Amino acid sequence: MVIEASGGGGGHARIRLGMVGGGQGAFIGSVHRTAARIDDQFVLTAGALASDPARAKASARELGIADGRAYTSFEEMAKAEAARPDGIEAVSIVTPNHLHAPVARAFLEAGIHVICDKPLTRSLAEAEELVELVRKTGKIFVVTHNYTGYPMVRQARAMVANGDLGEIRLVQAEYLQDWLTEPLEASGHKQAAWRTDPTRSGAGGCIGDIGTHAYNLACFVTGLELEELLAQLSTFVGGRRLDDDVQILLKWKGGAKGMLWASQVAVGNENGLTLRVYGTKGGLEWAQENPNYLWFTRYGQPKQFLTRGGAGALVEAGRVTRVPSGHPEGYLEGFATIYAEAARAIRAAQAGKAPDPAVIFPTVEDGLAGMKFIDAAVNSSASNGAWIRMT
Repeated sequence: MVIEASGGGGGHARIRLGMVGGGQGAFIGSVHRTAARIDDQFVLTAGALASDPARAKASARELGIADGRAYTSFEEMAKAEAARPDGIEAVSIVTPNHLHAPVARAFLEAGIHVICDKPLTRSLAEAEELVELVRKTGKIFVVTHNYTGYPMVRQARAMVANGDLGEIRLVQAEYLQDWLTEPLEASGHKQAAWRTDPTRSGAGGCIGDIGTHAYNLACFVTGLELEELLAQLSTFVGGRRLDDDVQILLKWKGGAKGMLWASQVAVGNENGLTLRVYGTKGGLEWAQENPNYLWFTRYGQPKQFLTRGGAGALVEAGRVTRVPSGHPEGYLEGFATIYAEAARAIRAAQAGKAPDPAVIFPTVEDGLAGMKFIDAAVNSSASNGAWIRMT
């Protein structure tokens, strides 16, 4: 089943999109721009793409943004675009964490919808303030936890909700990388530098960068809420200021238990995000590096190998599937699903309506949940592994 190319209705003009961050040398900006184009729902029309004015202008020219809409500050961009009759309708925030809150605030107050990279903010206090502002303005706010956009993740979520696993007992999540095994930040590597800098990343390193993805995925698929956690955050690389390995015990409301391990120093791992969920009637296993496949086992029966677009695929997976089975879909398409869902929500808001209930995307409240998770894990580790209740 192929996703609706219109993002929720035919004949619509593309949504005018702005971007803050993501200029020359940035990784995630190009990912967001590609994702926004895949379903042809957005057109990039303005940007404040870098903190350096010359690089901001040069980056905009490379992307075909008109000189008059290439800004050197996000404050200038928010004010100017809000005043234009053809101003941007949504902004994509792809900056380091410390800028998420001030940028989002500026555009929300200007009446512009927001699509923001994760984690939501640098601190829990900022996240709580941002949630209140979103509620006050009524604007759409999307957090790009892109793994929730994968078809077989949607399949797993639907199967849990349908009761195929019975009562959930165990939830195991991992996100393993090795790219920070050595002190890459000391070499001037841009991505490593800000991710290991508490002034830009916040109190969490690995926990904020990839641990939040694993946590969000577990919550999204199971529908469970976390009650308590016990965390050990470690820094194995000498001189590094933030954690590069995270090991957490989880107690979910309702009695389920679990573990989460995230590491950026696990040699031999590239992008090993995996999720295992086990209930009284069955179990599910999914791995991001093979995202088109889902293993499902009913107790006492052989394992079933479910494929994206194949036999047994549910409508929840089908509505975000673009190509026939056997043709791989992955990382960029997962991001694109979030953008397509954002487009549906934005168009509904513009029409004064609520989006179709089938439209699913990570909200500002999901972003807040991620910040509470980071805060609790940091506090638990600092307290020598004390159990911390989620607030």
